[in-house]
Amino acid sequence: MRPPFWKMAVPRKEHRRTTGGSLISIFATGIGSISSGACVLQLYFFIAFGSTEYFLLTIMSYDRYVAVCKPLHYSVVMNQHVCTFVAIGSWLGGIVASIPIATVTSTFDYCSSNLINHFFCDVNALIHLACNDITLIHTVIMIQGVVLVMTSFILTLMSYLQILSSIMKIRTSRGKYKTFSTCGSHLTAVTLFYIVVFVLYMRPPSSMSLSQAKILTTLYVYNIPLLNPVLYSFRNQSVKQALKKLLKSLIKYKEL
Repeated sequence: MRPPFWKMAVPRKEHRRTTGGSLISIFATGIGSISSGACVLQLYFFIAFGSTEYFLLTIMSYDRYVAVCKPLHYSVVMNQHVCTFVAIGSWLGGIVASIPIATVTSTFDYCSSNLINHFFCDVNALIHLACNDITLIHTVIMIQGVVLVMTSFILTLMSYLQILSSIMKIRTSRGKYKTFSTCGSHLTAVTLFYIVVFVLYMRPPSSMSLSQAKILTTLYVYNIPLLNPVLYSFRNQSVKQALKKLLKSLIKYKEL
């Protein structure tokens, strides 16, 4: 019987019998199997893109800090060369940060089962199947979580505390609202992102079942990226006007 798509078949290392490792291929063909090498590669890119997002969100919070707290210095501090440098640095940092977890995971042996109770090769699901000693991978995850996630979170928090302090000094409520609206969308995205990451990966292994983790991972992998364009677009006046026109057209169409 073919396993459901969220239970991807991961062959043991001695049985590399697999078809497409792409999630799109699995959805399209219904064949939920993936080789162990492709599974580790999928995990590598997942961590790389996630780590890059940590860096980018941190840089964006600093960008908002400079815009709100030091507006006269913004064009000098956040010039084109600096933006290019930090963007390239974020991608390189994400590529490097994903190496330790992917390397340790590649040494796993799956002797009990070859079915991942997940819709992609998540590290928690692979740990659950591994018959090796998992102390090392948990140590690597915690170290990387402290160095990467906590550092990014603290820097972001410091930026927003400075922004909040500056906003509180503004006398008019209209001025406060206008200033806060420049960073409100980013703050919403950051809050959702870090809450899910802390609950999923910075917790004791036995505190959540894989089924519960899958639901949260769906929020992390699909919903937050889908919300990002919506959150950031609402600051754009052209987008607001286009939405108003669309709503008016829909109302008139219903009346007809």
